Amino acid sequence: MYDHEPEAAIRARRLRKDMSLPEMLLWRLLRAKPMGVKFRRQHPIGDFVVDFYCHQARTVIEIDGISHDMGDQPGFDTRRDGVIAEMGNTIVRIPARDVLSNPAAVAESLVALCLASPFPSALSAAISPRGEDLSGVCN
Repeated sequence: MYDHEPEAAIRARRLRKDMSLPEMLLWRLLRAKPMGVKFRRQHPIGDFVVDFYCHQARTVIEIDGISHDMGDQPGFDTRRDGVIAEMGNTIVRIPARDVLSNPAAVAESLVALCLASPFPSALSAAISPRGEDLSGVCN
């Protein structure tokens, strides 16, 4: 089962060929699966295409250039983030200038963030077969 619309997959394929400079710099580092963390680039989620996605941590990474501060874009980004978060994802927005100034530091921070996030299977282990929350039992 897919978590995206077919049109989003078509847009994602096109966007992979037309990445911004900050996205390309970051992808060079993330594509090597640092510390075993796998990232996807230009990944479709619902009707949207996100810059990067880490499935194991359900984390969306958006690289925001100056256009994200103009016109209707801030409101669109807020609504979009809400929809993506409702699907169980965490959204991280990083200014493009941070990636341009030190892509390695940004990549290291993202890997650390994703490693610190609980794996989806760890979350399901805290639920009993009858649906009871057992997360407080083990403390």
